[in-house]
Amino acid sequence: MANAPITIKDIALALGVSVSTVSRALKNNPDISKETRQLVNDYARTHNYKPNVMAANLRSSRSTVIGVIVPQLVHHFFSCVLSGIEQKASAAGYTILVAQSREKYDEEVTIVRRFQEARVCGVIASLAKETSRYDHYQDLIDAGIPVVFYDRICTGVKTERVVVDDYAGAFAAVEYLIQTGCKRICFMGAAPHLEITKNRKNGYLDALHRYTIPIDEQLIITCDSQQKALAITPDILERPNRPDAFFAINDETAAGVLHACKMAGIRVPEEVSICGFSDGMIAQSTDPQLTTVEQHGEEVGSSAFTILQEKIERQEGAKEGCGTLTKNRIVRTNLVVRGTTK
Repeated sequence: MANAPITIKDIALALGVSVSTVSRALKNNPDISKETRQLVNDYARTHNYKPNVMAANLRSSRSTVIGVIVPQLVHHFFSCVLSGIEQKASAAGYTILVAQSREKYDEEVTIVRRFQEARVCGVIASLAKETSRYDHYQDLIDAGIPVVFYDRICTGVKTERVVVDDYAGAFAAVEYLIQTGCKRICFMGAAPHLEITKNRKNGYLDALHRYTIPIDEQLIITCDSQQKALAITPDILERPNRPDAFFAINDETAAGVLHACKMAGIRVPEEVSICGFSDGMIAQSTDPQLTTVEQHGEEVGSSAFTILQEKIERQEGAKEGCGTLTKNRIVRTNLVVRGTTK
């Protein structure tokens, strides 16, 4: 193919030198004459030669590639986390290899296997919604590849993690709804086994307890996407004693609730208040704009990389006690009040 990237072998053939000479010249090895180094580097530059990082890792005992697993890149939060990882990794001389699980357990297992085959030096991961077994992550750790979880964490594997303060964020959101006059607050959560669902639900429940508001199990619903919210909210709104507020596990779900309220002719926030979680672009694009909990995704990403880098370097330095350290980070949230609440 005419547009295929050139290799070291191509350069060696074109210049009539050995592959090892080209390799050492590209690394500016003083054993190669200045003229040859200049010739090789000029040719490489002119023909847009790019080193094969993955191949170099396979030849080297030290990898500088980090695998990152993202459930879905379409979510603003995950793209912010990825941005935070990439900025820190680039500055530290690491390359990131990104893969989406698309919320599927089987895809997540395949990604982990491929990362291991690629000899990544560490993995930063957020669990897929379907994942409830964690052997694939334990296999990484057993192989000496450190893992750091973010957001959707795994409590079944002993390793580092970075999370936002889901409990405090949820408590603050529901407390605000209560303080603005809401008494029948519907909680729309994700899969019950996920730690973020447990923590945000506990924040919701404790806020109700704080203000002695009875818990209605019919107001606790599994719904974590805009499509699901659009499908089930109309029936909820038709109940005789309908909710006067919705606290959704993410902004996409909250936006779906808002659209359903508009379609039903229910005024927001006069008749129903709505609060999301994330503070992505969708929160500022709705009309009215969403009240939501800001997660600080870039800080989550940069913290996850920093912890992973420290663990990698502890292992490489074989420092005493490095295998027993467990370092976690909780990133604080804050409530952003906009037009969907009073």
